[in-house]
Amino acid sequence: MINAGFTELLLGLLAILLVVAAVIDVRTYTISNGLNAAVALMAPLFWWSIGLPFWPDAAIQVGVAVGVFVLLAITFYMGMMGGGDVKLAAAIALWFPPFTTLRFLVMMSLAGGLLTIIVLLIHKFRGKAPVAEGEKPARVEVPYGVAIAAGALWILGQRFLNQFA
Repeated sequence: MINAGFTELLLGLLAILLVVAAVIDVRTYTISNGLNAAVALMAPLFWWSIGLPFWPDAAIQVGVAVGVFVLLAITFYMGMMGGGDVKLAAAIALWFPPFTTLRFLVMMSLAGGLLTIIVLLIHKFRGKAPVAEGEKPARVEVPYGVAIAAGALWILGQRFLNQFA
């Protein structure tokens, strides 16, 4: 690690950006390109601060992030995820080594499942108006940026909470 204080500052900034993304997503169901770019562009500074070699380690992380983007872009195409969500998850993947990225995706998926159940229950208990015959029911939107942020914050928290990792 080249500069532990700088590394911790970058991780703190990442955590703040994740919380901001979650709050904005709950309010507007969007995650801005600027926020996603900030997360992505801070990753090379993080690599430098931890002394990660650009070849092959950083290149592998970029490859994994591209893989995450492609995988989640398919879910976007299927209408299951927003474009900002896809970009945020891929940007976060730049911060983690491959196995940790896999753990992030698992935690993100678990948080997303729980979030979806909560949103559906809220939708049900608010008693949305019944659908007229022949009409499609309104699609329930899930602010998936919350799940993405939760998965990444879980991984970041492990750095401080699990001293054996």
